[in-house]
Amino acid sequence: MSINATLLGQILVFIILIWFSARFIWPPLVKAVEDRQKKIAEGLSAAERGQNELQSAHGEARKIVDQAREQAKKIVDQAHKREAEIVDEARGTAVTEGQRIVGDSRQEAALEKSRARDELRMDVGRLAVAGASRLLQREIDPKAHADLIEQLAREIEGAKA
Repeated sequence: MSINATLLGQILVFIILIWFSARFIWPPLVKAVEDRQKKIAEGLSAAERGQNELQSAHGEARKIVDQAREQAKKIVDQAHKREAEIVDEARGTAVTEGQRIVGDSRQEAALEKSRARDELRMDVGRLAVAGASRLLQREIDPKAHADLIEQLAREIEGAKA
């Protein structure tokens, strides 16, 4: 065989191989590479969108946290104001109640003082009557002479004033 025929046969087989590869092998490979490139591009795009969404979510989270802090601060301030109001109300109520109790106590003391004076007046009157009865050597009936005792008590009270 001649080298020319072998070379011509190899060229012909090479051309058929190139044609077969270009026709049946190359298009699926190019399609697979393009699909892979497309998937990679979509993945990178999705990652970039995810990164942007993550940054915006961080920003929104910061805003929400700041709003929550402001709201919590307002609630605490309102609680302090309410606490001060309650303390002031309690103070006012305590002062009013204290004044009422002092007034009641003074009124009660005045009544007790009046009762004690009346009792003292009656006791002094009885003592005076008892003393007078001893002087007169006879018993004076306290029921019969109640007016005398009252008059004596008034005179003693007038003497003290």
